[in-house]
Amino acid sequence: MKIGLLICDHVRPVHLDIAGDYDEMFSRLFDHRDDVELVTYNVVNGEMPDRATECAAWLTTGSRYSVNDDEQWIRDLEEFVREVAEDRVPLVGVCFGHQLIAKALGGSVVRSERGWGVGIKEVEIADGLDWAKNAGSCRVASVHQDQVDRLPPDAEILGWNDHCPVSMMSVGSTILGLQGHPEMGPDYIEAVVQMRKGTLIPEDVADEGLASLVNEPDTTMLADWIVGFLETAMS
Repeated sequence: MKIGLLICDHVRPVHLDIAGDYDEMFSRLFDHRDDVELVTYNVVNGEMPDRATECAAWLTTGSRYSVNDDEQWIRDLEEFVREVAEDRVPLVGVCFGHQLIAKALGGSVVRSERGWGVGIKEVEIADGLDWAKNAGSCRVASVHQDQVDRLPPDAEILGWNDHCPVSMMSVGSTILGLQGHPEMGPDYIEAVVQMRKGTLIPEDVADEGLASLVNEPDTTMLADWIVGFLETAMS
């Protein structure tokens, strides 16, 4: 499966020695899958695909940017998401990508009054998902303060918790959004939270998130869910 990885940010140089840049994190996420080929597009640098059907499926990374920022590449990516949706090419959005899908397709994203969500979060999963059978819940790394506030038309909430009611959503049968970061490990999350602790992230919130890192995220399961969803969307 040829998946176009839409890179929406780059890891800060000070943190590159932990897990590499986003392309390396996502490549590692699918290391156990011989059926996945990632092709990268640095959309944050203006490198957009020529057409929605250029890859069999698409995967959008997280970003330090907000989807509400007035940046031309963000507007261009919104338009591309609409083209992908219209052409019914499977798409999965992660964190920023999840929020961008919602905004591009008619929903809304706001800075949550519940504040930052950081650390390893437990997400309850809806029943009856063929690509996530008998899941019940999953643990996923999180670093965000924006959240999907209003779903786009034809969207459904598939995952939730008290802090983030729209932790996972589908739009129709070909688009999936994940608020968490399946590609990020505890070491990288710890470095990011420590850097922002007491400035962007309140100390008590940061400490609670750091304490949660003793819980192992369900990395392999989440990777398999992504591939399973994409395969189902193609069938």
